[in-house]
Amino acid sequence: ADSHNLINAEAGKPRYRPADIKEVADNIILFQKSNGGWPKNYDMFAILTIGQKKSVLEAKNELNTTFDNGSCYTQIRALAIAYAHTKDDRYKNGAIKGLDYIVEAQYKNGGWPQFYPLQDNYSRKITYNDGAMIGIMNLLKDIVITRDPLYAFIDESEAERLRNSYREGIDCILKTQIKENGVLTAWCQQHDEITLAPVWARKFEPSSICNAESTAIVEFLMNIDHPDQKVKEAVKAAIRWFKSSEILHTRIKTVPAESMQTPFRISKTDKIVVVDFSAPPIWARYYELRTHRPLFCNRDSKVVYSLDKVQRERRDGYSWYSYAPQKVLSRYPAWEKKWASESSTAKTR
Repeated sequence: ADSHNLINAEAGKPRYRPADIKEVADNIILFQKSNGGWPKNYDMFAILTIGQKKSVLEAKNELNTTFDNGSCYTQIRALAIAYAHTKDDRYKNGAIKGLDYIVEAQYKNGGWPQFYPLQDNYSRKITYNDGAMIGIMNLLKDIVITRDPLYAFIDESEAERLRNSYREGIDCILKTQIKENGVLTAWCQQHDEITLAPVWARKFEPSSICNAESTAIVEFLMNIDHPDQKVKEAVKAAIRWFKSSEILHTRIKTVPAESMQTPFRISKTDKIVVVDFSAPPIWARYYELRTHRPLFCNRDSKVVYSLDKVQRERRDGYSWYSYAPQKVLSRYPAWEKKWASESSTAKTR
């Protein structure tokens, strides 16, 4: 439920099952806007009333379309699944319309904003946060590189447009990798759509090196077959960064706390940092540019350097630490053995 939503789910109503392919796909088509995109935070499995369906249909031209929170690229895949099962052209056409929206929303430098049409706020920045751009790139990879049979309905002219978008997306990923004193590190959650520099997002999301989002980017790059030299160097540099930024002997513990109503949720716990010599490596979500100090922030945009200096609402309501980099560090030896010695090739592009 969200007060900004056009409609909200009614309490106690059943939802469609995953096996109800046609009904769920019909919802996805209903929520698709006239520009081909989708708004966020609506339940595609909701069994809607006649009045709710009417409200959604009448809002087709309200273009609050976004890639945030899994929107767009997940609906396109779901429509492709529905078309494979039903051969209903509405689902195929909806998927193609969504892909056209993705191509239209892409910046000339290869990045994607969080919202399109563009809004006059941080959402117009190139967005890695919450998997937005990498979600798009994985979808395009499935279509034009992996050649997933789900997308066999896409003709060659459309596939070539998507292939170009994919190549430009890789170029943007490589160009936005943060370089300090000539050394590549990792990425920020969001980058300026013109200069490509790391930038602030929400008031508590500072310009910084962001390890959680960078992990998803590196996973994507490591999944490229026959990576060219630029991709290899990007991966190697990010791995060096993850190794240098790991935090040892530290565990984040969730503890009971007095119930506190915040503007966004009811908090019943708090988080504290404890010394634990048996703890696995952990990483801060943010590292300060140049100093590489772990970085934290309150909703007033005031930067602090330890979790206990964050106000409880944000301390308990946001993921300030992550184990995510360990996933790519564990995979790296096999990746290095497979690709590090291969000569540079153009197959990636």
